[in-house]
Amino acid sequence: MKTIHTIQELKAELSAARAAGKTIGLVPTMGALHAGHASLVRRSVAENDVTVVSIFLNPTQFNDPRDLERYPRTLEADCALLTECGAQIAFAPSVAEIYPEPDTRHFSYPPTDAVMEGAMRPGHFNGVCQIVSKLFSYVEPDRGYFGEKDFQQIAVIRRMAADLGFKLQIIPCPVVREADGLAMSSRNTLLAPDERAIAPQIYAALCASRDFARTHSVALTREYVEARINAVPGLRVEYYSIVDADTLADVNAWTDAPAVVGCITVYCGKKPIRLIDHIHY
Repeated sequence: MKTIHTIQELKAELSAARAAGKTIGLVPTMGALHAGHASLVRRSVAENDVTVVSIFLNPTQFNDPRDLERYPRTLEADCALLTECGAQIAFAPSVAEIYPEPDTRHFSYPPTDAVMEGAMRPGHFNGVCQIVSKLFSYVEPDRGYFGEKDFQQIAVIRRMAADLGFKLQIIPCPVVREADGLAMSSRNTLLAPDERAIAPQIYAALCASRDFARTHSVALTREYVEARINAVPGLRVEYYSIVDADTLADVNAWTDAPAVVGCITVYCGKKPIRLIDHIHY
């Protein structure tokens, strides 16, 4: 596997691959890779001739500088995992390489990017669109692979790709979970042992809400999930939204959309660490 740090070298490498008729898969990441990322990389390796994995901790999508500061950075271990998974290229640029000058582009795709994470983290999805659009233009992939744990992010990226005319398939990949149900996340490494012990209660509540929802309204199901999680000392729900899986608009009844998903963000522990998850109803 090659580790590339500049856009120029990346484009030259991929130009040769493309000229040889090879297909290219892209897995964008912020590093601190785990088994969830590995599942995306392995799928790309299986479906493409060349797999590029970007490792870039993108500052423009963090609205809280403290969150950016404590995000784990593990480049050496990341590259070892990518080699094991069969990736051909790790693209690990510096911030100066990606943003030699400020990116002043503004993306807006309401309601998709205006609710949930968009409402709680102003500017977050604008930063996501900035970096992902840059990666799409550098790599020109045939397919882009994204984990469904970031359910809303995939919806926003689909809108952005269509808006800018990128010709690629967006491939959503299933959430990978720990044995106790906790969705794998780079942030999990920041949890203290006692915090890690209670974090699986988030997914447990979501799973229990499926049965609850069979005989209760959307509003009561939302209340049920929030109350159950908030009853666990050390957990606090920031929001729980039950939405149309396509538009992400709130639903008032289970029949309001062909597919309904519940998306949640929970603060865990004293620091606290912000964890997200979702479930399909």
